[in-house]
Amino acid sequence: MGVAMHVKSDSEVTSIDASSPPRSPRRPLYFVQSPSHSQQDLEKMSYGSSPFGSPTHHFHYHCSPIHHSRESSTSRFSASLKYPRHSGGLGGGWRRMQRKYNEVDEEEDDGEGEGEDERDDGGQVKFYVICFLFSFVVLFTIFSLILWASSLAYEPRIIVKSIFFENFNVQAGMDATGVPTDMLTLNSTVRIYYRNPATFFGVHVTSTPLELHYFDLKVASGHIKKFYQSRKSERKVIAVIQGHQVPLYGGIPVLSSAKGNIESLSVPLNLTFIMRSRAYILGRLVKPKFYRNILCQVTLRGSHLRKPLNLTKSNSCIYR
Repeated sequence: MGVAMHVKSDSEVTSIDASSPPRSPRRPLYFVQSPSHSQQDLEKMSYGSSPFGSPTHHFHYHCSPIHHSRESSTSRFSASLKYPRHSGGLGGGWRRMQRKYNEVDEEEDDGEGEGEDERDDGGQVKFYVICFLFSFVVLFTIFSLILWASSLAYEPRIIVKSIFFENFNVQAGMDATGVPTDMLTLNSTVRIYYRNPATFFGVHVTSTPLELHYFDLKVASGHIKKFYQSRKSERKVIAVIQGHQVPLYGGIPVLSSAKGNIESLSVPLNLTFIMRSRAYILGRLVKPKFYRNILCQVTLRGSHLRKPLNLTKSNSCIYR
């Protein structure tokens, strides 16, 4: 088919250009080659993106400067995001922002870690202190119980050795209300042997009043002064028991028959008292106590006045 080509003259061109409004000069087109895609990749992409897959469309897509520049700019932007440059631009700003974000996260993590470490350390210290106190209390209690149990084996030894009647006198008289009755006067001395066998503690010793009874009638009484007995030591304790002008009210009928002959006098008496020994171990935390209830049956004979009466040979005393 022949193609008729018309060549316009210079006058026609000039007339057309003069009638049309002036146009801005056309900007030059630049073709930018993407660094991430080669020419063959672009041809494949253009060929695959063509709806018909014809060479004509492929040639047109490849030669289109506008589409090629857009694709190149897109590929450049994505490449700059994936591989930011060290100098300026979007990559450098992105990297600086990412670095600041990481630093803030690290500081927050460090702050949280330090707070958790401080809480953990404080909790561990409290736990160790509680365990130490609990262990100390348990061990100290066990140690105190051991000392208390071992101290029970060192019970003080008490023996009433003898009693000595110095004076025994009965005479008529009146009590505080003016009632006439027999009045008794008695003086005696009791000797007691005391020993502390303990090897690691001393004891403080006290006693209840020593009393002489004729059945239910108290005829004399005395006291033992408080004393301290050191470990593995002993002593002799002397107590004075006396009664002065004690009204009898006929309570001792044997006295009426013995008024004329005092040597024939025989009066059964009971000596009773309680000795208390207390030890202080570890200050006042461990306090073992030893109580000894003593009962001695004594017979007052007129023939044995002013003579010591040995109570150990006759086994006259009962210790409880």
